[in-house]
Amino acid sequence: MAGVLNQQITDRWAIYNADAMDVMAAMPDQSIHASIYSPPFAGLYIYSSNDRDVSNARNYNEFREHYGMFVQQIHRLTKPGRLTAVHAAPIPSGNSGRDALFDFPGDVIRLHEEHGWEWVGRHAIWKEPLSVRLRTMQKNLAHKTIIDDGAQGGVASADELLIFRKPGDGHPVTHPTGLDDYAGSEPIPADLMRYRRWEGKQTANRYSQWIWRHYASSVWDDIRLDHVLPFRDAKDPDDEKHVHPLQLDVIARFVQLRTRPGETILTPFMGVGSEVYESVRLGRIGVGIELKPSYYAQAARNLAAVDQDRFNEPSLLDELAAQS
Repeated sequence: MAGVLNQQITDRWAIYNADAMDVMAAMPDQSIHASIYSPPFAGLYIYSSNDRDVSNARNYNEFREHYGMFVQQIHRLTKPGRLTAVHAAPIPSGNSGRDALFDFPGDVIRLHEEHGWEWVGRHAIWKEPLSVRLRTMQKNLAHKTIIDDGAQGGVASADELLIFRKPGDGHPVTHPTGLDDYAGSEPIPADLMRYRRWEGKQTANRYSQWIWRHYASSVWDDIRLDHVLPFRDAKDPDDEKHVHPLQLDVIARFVQLRTRPGETILTPFMGVGSEVYESVRLGRIGVGIELKPSYYAQAARNLAAVDQDRFNEPSLLDELAAQS
């Protein structure tokens, strides 16, 4: 395929080091069942110096135009009645301690609606304020700020997973025995375990209903925020800011609830491979495209470990993060 610097194609995944627009243009109409990804947050991160990188847009209007091409292309590739999920968050205008927020998720919603998607809903991913302060050094989240002037105190904004549906009738995403596994820190009550993979009438499946009540919530408050793939080896010396992959729990919830085993899931901003990894781990086919060579290389390393399922063992998380 023209423009592809590297690729790895198996019967379970296909990953490309290339411009996603080039790869998607070569894919047939209605060839994917779903997509999930985190686009560049306009103006917040610079991921590479490549002039084809959407994060290098000269201004917000240019970013919106370029990102709109992705939204349109994913719409073409998606089967009718199926979904795309976009990870987004409010963006601070600066870090002076008095800066306003820009509603990036709201703009993502409007952009998708312009290109024919139906907005299904949003999940807010709760963030602990002190950890956000320590990670971002956001001045208006310092305790000293509210001591000096509570009117200037900030908010640890939730990340959001925005869900959109392509209009039309598609093959239903059935769950004959309900939802089988839970992605999150809250333990499933022991007395419900006997209902797991319940083959009888699903109104009696209390195990699956417990999971569904958590997954259908507008607020996800037990996402393991550090439960991510190794990524530090992918960070180049000239990267401007710390980049954190999307949590595996977030991806798993979308994949489990919204797709069936064997279906194809796309991520056009693959990063270190989180969405492809979790899709493959859950028995789907993952397709990922990444422009930056160091991110692509880390994604290939992460996928090489998918059958070990090491990154879904919280006890190993600190060890793996140290190694990366």
